[in-house]
Amino acid sequence: MWFDEAVVYQIYPLGLCGVLNEERSSDDSVVGHSILEVKDWISHIKKLGATCILFNPLMESDYHGYDTRDYYTVDRRLGTNDDLKEVCDAIHEAGLKILFDGVFNHVGRGFWAFKDVQEKKWDSPYCGWFHLSFDGNTEYNDGFWYEGWEGHNELVKLNLDNPDVRQHQFDAIKQWTDLYGIDGLRLDVAYCLSDFYLKELRRFTSTLKEDFVLMGETLHGDYNMYMNDEKCHSVTNYECYKGLYSSFNCANMHEISYSLNRQFGYENWCIYRGKHLLSFVDNHDVERIASQLEDKEHLPLIYAMEFAMPGVPGVYYGSEWAEQGEKAPDNDYALRPCFEEPKPNELTEFIKKLIRVRQESDALCNGAYKNVVIQNHQLVFERCSEKERVIAAINAADYPYTANAGELNGTAADLLTGETVTMKGQLEPKPY
Repeated sequence: MWFDEAVVYQIYPLGLCGVLNEERSSDDSVVGHSILEVKDWISHIKKLGATCILFNPLMESDYHGYDTRDYYTVDRRLGTNDDLKEVCDAIHEAGLKILFDGVFNHVGRGFWAFKDVQEKKWDSPYCGWFHLSFDGNTEYNDGFWYEGWEGHNELVKLNLDNPDVRQHQFDAIKQWTDLYGIDGLRLDVAYCLSDFYLKELRRFTSTLKEDFVLMGETLHGDYNMYMNDEKCHSVTNYECYKGLYSSFNCANMHEISYSLNRQFGYENWCIYRGKHLLSFVDNHDVERIASQLEDKEHLPLIYAMEFAMPGVPGVYYGSEWAEQGEKAPDNDYALRPCFEEPKPNELTEFIKKLIRVRQESDALCNGAYKNVVIQNHQLVFERCSEKERVIAAINAADYPYTANAGELNGTAADLLTGETVTMKGQLEPKPY
């Protein structure tokens, strides 16, 4: 599947296009065209080496995109359906794949069916679309109680057991495929979606396009509950996300090495061996890595780790030039800002090299994982496929270090520099 060897570039459109904090107009005829600005980023994304663009929510919403009003219409702050089609056509012409964010667990209070229930109460034909009771109320005083996502009542949970709700969503996905040519979906809060729903979604999307990808957002627990031949093809690897920054900040490479070996090692009990989870050092929901890392000199190293470890690596827009962003209550813009244009620098060029190296390596794309040397500040690990063997060496200390490993003998090529390296049971990763 194409996703297994992809490099994902993630864009939060409402933020990038500078309309996240815009007041919603009560006049539906007021439409912007800011989504067209994404066309100016395609060249940068292509030069970086990414092969797929993941768009966070694009459809009509109350505020941040995850509070959907209409699955079929582009958010008026961003533009029109024709505007988005123009952008998607340009992306595909550049040879890139497209993932849309599928927000199917819940909608916003402005969702048309929920507004019908607000107006008509028990006489609305859409009461069965939600989990509600007319024997209660919420802080919004609608005259009925309803279930919100994890207690957030601005996000109204849908009744996905209702076949009409599923059909409404599946018809929207078909429209996205027919009109915009999408190649797959990121499933928001996939851990909230039932086995039945995920299986029905997988069956349906498999009829739309060959290799149509479902990549689910998962946080904790056994990811195999959501990722298998009947459900998602891939999921987000939050366990290793935490292990990455924590291992650098706490001088504890044992943490990330344990997670990687548990997930992808050679032993029979390794739980995700052969699978391709989405790897990332930050995204639209968490603090940017340039703010998260205590030592900014570790930025190239953590990206080197991401691109060398098993998984499908992702880059969040702006982080490729070390943009900072601290997570704060009621300040979505801090993590989802507007940039007038890309601002590439030395880190960007280094990530570009990492992407090139990964794309040219079967072992880095598909190989298994093996720990070779683990110290507090250093980690040496092996990626090996039937075609090649790659050794990755990380030295997060500010001093030289010699890794003693008897199995490291022979001549190898430095994939970043092209130089020939001779190893005699030792490896000397450079200090940061």
